[in-house]
Amino acid sequence: MARKFAELRAKMSPERRARNEAATKKMLAEIGLDELRKVKEITQVKLAEILEMDQGALSRIERQADMHVSTLKSIVEALGGKLTLRVDFPNGDSHVIALAGQKDREIELAHR
Repeated sequence: MARKFAELRAKMSPERRARNEAATKKMLAEIGLDELRKVKEITQVKLAEILEMDQGALSRIERQADMHVSTLKSIVEALGGKLTLRVDFPNGDSHVIALAGQKDREIELAHR
């Protein structure tokens, strides 16, 4: 017999609920290029047109696990965004790396 999620959740320990919430937040924060494009309500055909590339090429790029930062930057900018590359270290240090060609070439240091 199916059980309501609320019933199952009520039986979970507070630690388990916290782990589940953290995992959910992480999954929602991480988004694929295809999902990002859909959130911005732009079709592959339209984005490919903006990028002056074939729709099939864009489809392959969206599915690949590894790409040039410049390719990612072009796609993000075509979607109306700005790509920020951040490096996080185990000690809590976080550095934003200025990408070549950006108007604002400052390197920001952010300490948590």
